[in-house]
Amino acid sequence: MLNGIIRGFLERAIKQGSLEVVGHGGDEHSFGDGQGTPIRARFTSARAEWMVALRPDPYLGEQFMEGGVVLEKGTVFDLLMLLQVNANEAGPPWWYTAAEKTNYALRRIRQYNSPLRSRRNVKSHYDLTGELYRLFLDADRQYSCAYFETPDATLDEAQLAKKRHIAAKLNLKPGLRVLDIGSGWGGLGLYLAEQFDVEVVGVTLSDEQLAVANERAKERGLAGQVEFRLEDYRKITGPFDRIVSVGMFEHVGVGHYDVFFRACHDLLTDDGVMLLHSIGRFLGPGETSTFIRRHIFPGGYIPALSEVMPAIERTGLLTSDIEILRLHYADTLRHWRSRFMAERERVKQLYDERFCRMWEFYLAASEMSFRAGGMMNFQIQLVRDLEALPRTRGYMGNVEDDLRGRDAGGPEVRLAGE
Repeated sequence: MLNGIIRGFLERAIKQGSLEVVGHGGDEHSFGDGQGTPIRARFTSARAEWMVALRPDPYLGEQFMEGGVVLEKGTVFDLLMLLQVNANEAGPPWWYTAAEKTNYALRRIRQYNSPLRSRRNVKSHYDLTGELYRLFLDADRQYSCAYFETPDATLDEAQLAKKRHIAAKLNLKPGLRVLDIGSGWGGLGLYLAEQFDVEVVGVTLSDEQLAVANERAKERGLAGQVEFRLEDYRKITGPFDRIVSVGMFEHVGVGHYDVFFRACHDLLTDDGVMLLHSIGRFLGPGETSTFIRRHIFPGGYIPALSEVMPAIERTGLLTSDIEILRLHYADTLRHWRSRFMAERERVKQLYDERFCRMWEFYLAASEMSFRAGGMMNFQIQLVRDLEALPRTRGYMGNVEDDLRGRDAGGPEVRLAGE
């Protein structure tokens, strides 16, 4: 028989949808109103049932990785969305709540991201073979939330629009010195240099990203204008007229926010501008999913604005603009997941079936969290001087309009060696 804890929870919780669960002994159970995408999940062992019953996070994902949970109808994304949509109908058992409170209490220890530990954490994810990322990212290999100006925009169009959107908020002028903290494969830094004739220094902790980024700068004739370094944000020397950081802040750790913003304050010129782009939480502080922490982003944490703003205020930086991107990352992840699944056999050749299941779960869970789980993206513009920027936001739209016209006739983006 299906584990009683799982059966009882699903009977209380699942009011919408069509879910069938097959216990490890072959017994079948139906939950929901029979509407929507049919989902059928099967447990292959009693151990898998008990583990998922006691701690859905991380064990649902881990048992899916190991074959203890098999989906016979529907996708992992379908299952996670159904569970999330119905989650408020029945609260978790007391031991699960207790475990989550313990995780929250220990989060500063888990997120103690010293320079050495930060480097190790980054290498574990971003130094996977570049072929993997080429298979599901856009041509410029942007591994962060895209900006969908229209619902039917392609992934490449939306990632280009993201670069325009960020560039507009930096209010760039020729000759300025720009720091890109978490520069990835170099796409944003190269774009800013080419479009605005600025000098760019990009820093990353990934050897794989560093090699590709510098090779791209060389191939595009920008080696004297754009430099990418293997460097921790705490070791950088300035000053810089502009600072941009996209998708890196999630790796800082809540206990290091003051250090991060103090470093940015000290690196920024008196009339400088900074743009921070990060994933955030709508519903206040929390803790990183155990599955994500163990298998995808060790040391990572998605902050609430209520955790970020006090740290900014303590360092003397002034917040000049905040924008919330609500569903843009959900759409980005939909594209990534679709592309990943289309290339799943190739990924399996690079790694193995377990890796494919791990990343399938990661991408599906991430998309679900942005569609229904309280996650979003924020962009915070920061200055040291209130007169550093125009007093109205019109300049942002003007720059985007100009860039959109230039991008329409620009060359195709290619990575080094492709």
